[in-house]
Amino acid sequence: QVQLVESGGGLVQAGGSLRLSCAASGRTSVVMAWFRQGPGKEREFVAAMSWSSTGTRSADSVKGRFTISRDNSKNTVYLQMNSLKPEDTAVYYCAADSRPVRPFSLPTVRDRYAYWGQGTQVTVSS
Repeated sequence: QVQLVESGGGLVQAGGSLRLSCAASGRTSVVMAWFRQGPGKEREFVAAMSWSSTGTRSADSVKGRFTISRDNSKNTVYLQMNSLKPEDTAVYYCAADSRPVRPFSLPTVRDRYAYWGQGTQVTVSS
């Protein structure tokens, strides 16, 4: 089992920034990701990265604004969110999986991740 604990959500004005953190513990995971679920919407992929390489993958809707990064010494993954928009309002979830991934093929599908955090609310006001 992998335990994931998110933090850093909150209320911010449009154009502002927030940084989410996800602390992982338990079984070693291979890939980490952020998903989000807005009001009345399906949960959608935001960004992903592995623990062993520097490659990342992001949704088109957040490219240039959101950055995923990690601190291996703290077993923590971050999501730096800049230039926030009201449409970024959602519950943000950290996800992890321990299965191997192919190089340059970080998964973006929800079902590909076995472990999930409890979620943290991000609200962007206009």
